Amino acid sequence: MTGPAAGELAVWAPAASRLRAQISAVGDGSAAAEQIIVELEPAEGGWWRVGVPQAVPGADYGFLLDDDDTVLPDPRSRRQPYGVHGPSRCYADDFVWSDQSWPGRDLVGAVIYELHVGTFTPGATLDSAIERLDHLVELGVTHVELLPVNAVNGVWNWGYDGVDWYAVHEPYGGPDALKRLVDACHRRGLAVLLDAVYNHLGASGNYLPRFGPYLKQGRNTWGDLVNLDGEGSAEVRRFIIDNALMWLGEFHVDGLRLDAVHALADSSSPHLLAQLSAEVAELAASLGRPLSLIAESDLNDPVMITPRAQGGYGLDAQWDDDVHHVWHALLTGERQGYYVDFGSLASLAKVETHAFFHDGSYSSFRGRPHGKPIDRQRTPGWRFVVCLQNHDQVGNRAAGDRLSSLVSAGLLRVGAVLLLTSPFTPMLWMGEEWAASTPWPFFTSHPEPELAHAVSEGRLAEFAEHGWDPASMPDPQDPATYRSAILDWDERVRDGHAELLALYRELTRLRSSCPDLADPRLDRVAVGFDAEARWLAVRRGSYLVTANLAAAEQLVQAPGAAEITLATAAGARLVAPDTADADARGARVLLPGESAAVVRLGRTSSAEQLA
Repeated sequence: MTGPAAGELAVWAPAASRLRAQISAVGDGSAAAEQIIVELEPAEGGWWRVGVPQAVPGADYGFLLDDDDTVLPDPRSRRQPYGVHGPSRCYADDFVWSDQSWPGRDLVGAVIYELHVGTFTPGATLDSAIERLDHLVELGVTHVELLPVNAVNGVWNWGYDGVDWYAVHEPYGGPDALKRLVDACHRRGLAVLLDAVYNHLGASGNYLPRFGPYLKQGRNTWGDLVNLDGEGSAEVRRFIIDNALMWLGEFHVDGLRLDAVHALADSSSPHLLAQLSAEVAELAASLGRPLSLIAESDLNDPVMITPRAQGGYGLDAQWDDDVHHVWHALLTGERQGYYVDFGSLASLAKVETHAFFHDGSYSSFRGRPHGKPIDRQRTPGWRFVVCLQNHDQVGNRAAGDRLSSLVSAGLLRVGAVLLLTSPFTPMLWMGEEWAASTPWPFFTSHPEPELAHAVSEGRLAEFAEHGWDPASMPDPQDPATYRSAILDWDERVRDGHAELLALYRELTRLRSSCPDLADPRLDRVAVGFDAEARWLAVRRGSYLVTANLAAAEQLVQAPGAAEITLATAAGARLVAPDTADADARGARVLLPGESAAVVRLGRTSSAEQLA
């Protein structure tokens, strides 16, 4: 049994003067169930323990602090069958795995697919997600990334309001359902990444401060700061790291995406992230398979992926929002909010070769210089996870509108080509591969009316700050808002959707079979463009990725072009060089408006010819 040891209950509550546990009959935490109450004994380090023969798998239990008779869930609860406000349940880790031969999979050459369990399928469970895994295999995905699955208030939620970090959200199917999904992924050769949120706790069901100093003075965007460096922080850090190791070890997950690490206020040495990466490296060595840690960070600071021996945090990769912002602004023309500095072809050339656009340059959105440069000779591009869309960039729009509702079908295909031929680790957002028409707005199901109102008001203020029209935001608490986000899988075979899906499949196939198109060496990338004519060409080894962003067809320089390997529109063709300018310009490719082509080069052509 995990969580409470068989026959024993334990909890960290350093400020408590008395601690009791209430235990109910197996599988029945109702008020009418037979219950016993036992006193816990104080132990070393602020812990309390008691031997209880009734603490067996399936038994429901909770803690009573001091002389308060309120039954609170276990901070390390492994199951919350009655929701985040109900008692915990003793859980037996007796799942029978079939992935003993799974070798693991690192991020080199990865294609990630980000999904939200509650809207990925109409079934809205981990088991129903298994039914769609073959689609991901056929798509060419290597890693499935799950938005947070920890227990949250209500039934449907993005998952970032988690309060019981050790428990799998019961409406998703609970802990064994997650294990079934991971096992099924591994049978199909898919690695699993899990989104973990350690920077704040949700507003409802957070009982941790009742037990100990889990929080400290100060707030970030989402809530009170987690205590990583104050009194009692050693146990709080242990609480976080043990949780990460649980997902990677017991649940066989292959990596974690660490949410908004810039909101971790930690002055300690080592930093929490460095401590975490060191312990995960030890676990990987003992398991004999790679384990990955990916930071979501808006700091543009290579410290995240710098080895610990060189003073960094030693994480494997980090999200790179600058690349998304460049592509999005370029394709849509949007320049509001944080898109203000992005969208030019010069900014595209910068990120394709240097990963960060802001690497010490002035950020108009922030009103100050931002970021630090990477060492592009030593830092491979696969360490940067990039996307055209993700849950944040879609869901943080007032209406949750996808890129497919903002740009033409032609530009959507151009974006797919740029994403899947880039030197970075590409990530797809569920449904983007067939231009899903379903939006993905912000939704919640808080049962407390006051909290629901406060959350809605907070989102309205956030949208106004970023330039969105608050009037276009659907009510997050309306069940129809949630239902609108559920993918319509029948769309995949319909006109206007099936064609894009075929393109995504062909692009992932090319990325896998043509090493140059996945080459992560940033110093080998060269970009040429004409800002006025709106065309670009990206040199990828023996290939040239060309795109015409203008509405009319035009010639794009393609020095050394031998054949077109892939084109997103009919009519793309190579044009032999004119005799008069053959030495200066060489071959060219004729691209229809708003289209792209991957061109194989037949002879060496210098990067300078692209400019």
